Amino acid sequence: MYQTIFFDLDGTLTDSGPGITHSVAYALNKWNIKVEDYSVLNAFVGPPLAESFAKYYNFTPEQCQKSIEYYREYYVEKGMFENSVYPGIRELAAYLKDAGRKLVVATSKPEAFAVQIMEHFGLAQYFDRIAGASMDENRVEKADVLRYAIEAGSYDLSGAVMVGDRENDVRGARENGLPCIGVLYGYGSREELTEAGAARIAATVEELKKCLDK
Repeated sequence: MYQTIFFDLDGTLTDSGPGITHSVAYALNKWNIKVEDYSVLNAFVGPPLAESFAKYYNFTPEQCQKSIEYYREYYVEKGMFENSVYPGIRELAAYLKDAGRKLVVATSKPEAFAVQIMEHFGLAQYFDRIAGASMDENRVEKADVLRYAIEAGSYDLSGAVMVGDRENDVRGARENGLPCIGVLYGYGSREELTEAGAARIAATVEELKKCLDK
């Protein structure tokens, strides 16, 4: 039974897609790139922003950094709370905490934003720590954030696991010697998670609970 559980935030605890895609579209509009179908921007949910701007729009490092600045203009004012907790997550977190498990958020979202979101939705009370990226992007890759979270809390990793919805969650966990349970109710596909090496796949929050109790 897993005793320490590291959770991704976007696409795992909350459905942050609307706020993220609106913020990305706002940033792209600053470059005169118009997006008609915001669903194409769902790929931005989870991975570091700079990585996605470079991958999908061939932006230079300088353009990526400027795009993140534009993104945050919208995100801080509106996008952060264009967001909702997935059904069953609050109950799962309460159940795990009551069972004595250590719950930790490890997200590529800036830590200051992650804390605000967790507190806004009343989820912070269930978590031992909320660890995120640094605002200057020096700590943004999931492996680095997870390492930071582990070191800050001095957690016993013998019974630890990562839970996330994208390949960067799986690979970040592996780099830190942890298995990862991939969830399908977020923004990643079964193929993406399986190819990345997820130890298990949970289609629903209820399936995730069963995986965490095994």
